[in-house]
Amino acid sequence: MEERRGGSTNPLSSECVMMSAPIKRVETPHEVAHTYSGWLFLFKNCTSNALAKFCGGTHVDATGNIGMMKIMSESSVAAGVRRIEAITGEKVENFWDAVQDTFIDLKSLFNNTPDLKASIRRYIEENDGLKKQIEDFIKERQSVLKQRLLNDIQETSGIKVIKFCGRVSSESVKNIAFQLRGEIIENLFFVAGSIDAGKPVLTVMLSDNLVAKGMNAGKLVKEAAKLIHGGGGGQPHFATAGGKEVDGLVAAVDKVIELAGI
Repeated sequence: MEERRGGSTNPLSSECVMMSAPIKRVETPHEVAHTYSGWLFLFKNCTSNALAKFCGGTHVDATGNIGMMKIMSESSVAAGVRRIEAITGEKVENFWDAVQDTFIDLKSLFNNTPDLKASIRRYIEENDGLKKQIEDFIKERQSVLKQRLLNDIQETSGIKVIKFCGRVSSESVKNIAFQLRGEIIENLFFVAGSIDAGKPVLTVMLSDNLVAKGMNAGKLVKEAAKLIHGGGGGQPHFATAGGKEVDGLVAAVDKVIELAGI
């Protein structure tokens, strides 16, 4: 049952409560009960006389004694059978008091706007727009940084070494690394030391032919990460490590190159 459907069901249940219909208790033999029309029998093959009561969940003299009623949820009990849960009386009052308090707090956050729904929708749309601007800015910054790194390639023994240290998110470094791997098919050796949220991160990306020659990004990162008081690993062609000591980041980048024998 969807929440909006619950809204249409609640008036119906409240109407039944307000009718204050008296509760009728009937005790009758099983064979006689079958003669009553409109009764639902859940025990078709029951032959024992020990069955004395089937509880419908109403323990008041009349439905009006229940007071206010609010359906809260429903769930599946068995195939074709649903369990509906509700609160009544004082608990309903407490529920609506809490809802009203939340509504007042929300209106206060939005400068007591007369149309809270429209204000929230407008803020969501503005937030989505700002997110898009930030994403575009990050992509542009990544593109600029990648081009700078391509311009600064140092080639040693045929290996294209790209190294970098700076305050860049680890996600941006990862994106740049994979972009470079797609552009430089062979002899790519990329190592970056980045600072993300104040923490040092070491990243290594290798082309497949260097991996085939025995280089392993995971092993290189694991050993060099000791200089930033951290650890990590990954795949032979791509690995990362996080640490605690930012001051050791430059040394860690140089250590990766040293361990690779470049």
